[in-house]
Amino acid sequence: MKEVVSVDLMRKSDAATINSGISGVELMRRAAAGVYDSVDWQGKIAIVCGSGNNGGDGYALALILKDNGHFPHIIQLSNKLSPDGEYYFSECKNKEIHTLPHEKSDYSSYDIIVDCIFGTGFKGCPDGVYADAINKINASGAYIVSVDINSGLNGDSGMYNIAVKSDMTVSVGTMKSGLVLGMARDCIGRLVNTDIGIPVSGRPYYLIEGSDCKSVFKKRLSFSNKGDYGYVAVIGGSMEYSGAVKLSNLALSALKSGAGVSKLATAKSVFSAVSPYLVESTFYPLSDEDGRIVFIPSEADELLRGVRAVAIGMGMGISRHVYDFICYTLKNYAITVIIDADGLNSLAKYGKEILKDTECRVIITPHPKELSRLTDVSVEGILDQPIESAKAFAREYGCITLLKGSATVVTDGENVYITDTGCPGMATAGSGDVLSGIILGACAQNNIKEDMLINTAVAAYINGRAGELA
Repeated sequence: MKEVVSVDLMRKSDAATINSGISGVELMRRAAAGVYDSVDWQGKIAIVCGSGNNGGDGYALALILKDNGHFPHIIQLSNKLSPDGEYYFSECKNKEIHTLPHEKSDYSSYDIIVDCIFGTGFKGCPDGVYADAINKINASGAYIVSVDINSGLNGDSGMYNIAVKSDMTVSVGTMKSGLVLGMARDCIGRLVNTDIGIPVSGRPYYLIEGSDCKSVFKKRLSFSNKGDYGYVAVIGGSMEYSGAVKLSNLALSALKSGAGVSKLATAKSVFSAVSPYLVESTFYPLSDEDGRIVFIPSEADELLRGVRAVAIGMGMGISRHVYDFICYTLKNYAITVIIDADGLNSLAKYGKEILKDTECRVIITPHPKELSRLTDVSVEGILDQPIESAKAFAREYGCITLLKGSATVVTDGENVYITDTGCPGMATAGSGDVLSGIILGACAQNNIKEDMLINTAVAAYINGRAGELA
């Protein structure tokens, strides 16, 4: 897994490195050298520089390009410079690197344009000369390289109003969360990182990689049986939404991802719609009324007897029966409970405090609108602070929170994992149902409480990767 940081932690780490004796001028030189080494430089090159240290990185890069036989142009958007940026700008003037203002620049005349307008600390919407420069960069037809982050992109959330659309972004130091969350992938072509020797001074986030799956899905022994890998139950579905529970169970999402035995529990009236897909799972019909599950304690006890983990909520509809089923499970069983979809919506309607009073290991899997219902924070507020929103809920209610999105945040309130697998084709009904099944299988075979967070994160990685392959 790769370390990922917030803008604030990167700023603190940068300051700590400077306090240790490495100058800001030297760090700026290293950043520029890392960008230079990452790009195949050719043709006519422009470096668009704003104020602050991001502009300073551009001036330092111009010097390296000049020293290596290139003749870059600097397009200067601001005369305000940071002290380190002032040092490199003076050097550019000494070496007679061509500098011109935005108003006199023909962006379409360049083969490569380097974006050094805003750094990771930028928030809000670019305006004035900055918005005009960003629009002209995007319309230039040049190969576009953004330094550290695409100008206009929020370094924490990955959201933007106007931002540079790069062919390559060269992250400097440690990757910021805004490079993978939110809308980031819609404006970044290729993302690379250059290490310039800034140790992280605090708790980072972690970006899950394929190799991390081995810690969850271990090699199976030949001398083993289905009981060794856990019994699980998938509870969901209704007459209106039989497909949701079908997909979660085809969970083979659960069986393919590791559980020994999967029980599918759904409304009796849905059996004919689901039964053709019961290849390996066992079917447990639940009493229903008008095609929706009715909670009966004795049925719940028979279903949950001996299971390690259960997923509940997919396609059930919002009702008091769904809420009562969840409450009964949380109060009477010390198992892993994955709550999704209408399970979450029922908690939001009838009361989420039950999450605080349980011996279960609870995993919730909301998308931003579902988390908004649970927290009374607007969807926009959650998108602006996805990590902090997920952490806050996880801390308060003692559960693992998986916040779905173009990148997924998984947290227990302290530790944070991010997965950036997936594709736009997964923006369709059913992707989350499959995810719940994969989490269920991972938690069944690796049922140690301390491993639930990594189980959940790896399941999200696999769900996204499967979507890419499909």
